[in-house]
Amino acid sequence: MLGTAARLGADLLVPSIGSFPLSTLVVNIVGALLIGVLAARIPGSSDLRVFLGTGILGGFTTYSAFAVDSVEMWGDAPLIAAAYALASLVLGIGAAAFGVRLGRKRPAR
Repeated sequence: MLGTAARLGADLLVPSIGSFPLSTLVVNIVGALLIGVLAARIPGSSDLRVFLGTGILGGFTTYSAFAVDSVEMWGDAPLIAAAYALASLVLGIGAAAFGVRLGRKRPAR
């Protein structure tokens, strides 16, 4: 519920550009970054990781909206739909990788 409320807030703050769902793109990239940090910081079997990752961040990010937005854009603007889908995947994976890197503990000097 907290993640879903945060996503609603993002939807209100980040306007769409025509039919381009900028809010969904931003939310999914930020969520991927945070999930990457979480994955690096908290052990996989931890209840806290499940609560924060699957619960909060899972409610914040939205694969289903990404998929529906892509399909809906395809009819009117297939190149924009393809660019949106590709950008979502590439930037999301990049953000998750960057989040893991940020989340890793640095050795003491």
